[in-house]
Amino acid sequence: MQYRYIGRTGLRVSPICMGTMTFGTQCDKKEAFRIMDKAYDHGVNFYDTAELYPVPPEAKLTGITEAWVGEWLQTKPRDAIILATKVAGAASGWFVPPIRHGLTAIDRFHIERAVEGSLKRLKTDYIDLYQMHWPDTVVPIEESLEAFDRLVKAGKVRYIGTSNDTAYGTSKALMVSNYEGYTRFESIQNNFSLLNRRFLDELSTLCQKEQISLLPYSPLAGGVLSGKYNQALKPEEAQGRFSSYMKSSNTRQRLMAQRFMNDKTLASTQQYLKIASEAGLHPVTLATAWSKQFDFVASTIIGATHADQLDASLAAMDLTLSKEVLNACDRVHEEILYPMG
Repeated sequence: MQYRYIGRTGLRVSPICMGTMTFGTQCDKKEAFRIMDKAYDHGVNFYDTAELYPVPPEAKLTGITEAWVGEWLQTKPRDAIILATKVAGAASGWFVPPIRHGLTAIDRFHIERAVEGSLKRLKTDYIDLYQMHWPDTVVPIEESLEAFDRLVKAGKVRYIGTSNDTAYGTSKALMVSNYEGYTRFESIQNNFSLLNRRFLDELSTLCQKEQISLLPYSPLAGGVLSGKYNQALKPEEAQGRFSSYMKSSNTRQRLMAQRFMNDKTLASTQQYLKIASEAGLHPVTLATAWSKQFDFVASTIIGATHADQLDASLAAMDLTLSKEVLNACDRVHEEILYPMG
């Protein structure tokens, strides 16, 4: 196992991180424990959750995922686990989280309330990496960083990170941390996959220059790159999150499904399936390995609803894709640019 460091921190993590957003909706506690145990037995020491989970978010279920992770954590040496969680982003943007009565913000009050709740549910006295789930467009970043900084100084949090952020937002936060002497963001957790290479446009350069690590989520583009939607008679009939989202009365879920599952993404995926087959790889292994094969990536976040699904993802742990395979993947992108928009 070749561990990697997150940013400029002492957090030494496995190249695969176990994501937990399905725990509580798409799988029950027994299966969630099987998934985490299997990941641990294969050398995964990095686990990511959030106060908002499980997904899709529901007020009655919010917090269950952290509680299950916390219960499982009692079965392992705490110092052997790098634990990451998140404070829900602001309710002033594209989504109103069903937390604290839909009034969330990345301000002092909500950050303090969020971390205390997470620590209690996770049954631990510290969080290794505490992340902002998405930016706040109203509260000044100065206030947010000052609140995060106090958590670090109090020993409740070791390091902080951002998520779903932009190059401007991340660079502005770094500038404020530098001038005010606050703890800085050491990581960014953004969507990054063969179907969504937007991170390479600007943010990758920022990460390289400022020594910030990307923790890519959705390396399978929500399961699309597994090929299950291509293999179904009709994409909307496949067993998957976006099949149900397409039929949802929730406008946001329908738009998300259209972004991930459209003619361009399915056409691209068909070509990636061929590349994987010719290389003797499972398509999930190919997609996961591709997402972690960049110098600015510390650990790729995978997900599962059944423990058996982990095999193909974990096979990417120590896999380095050949130049020929990488070039073939690049040609697909050149032919079908930015299929997710």
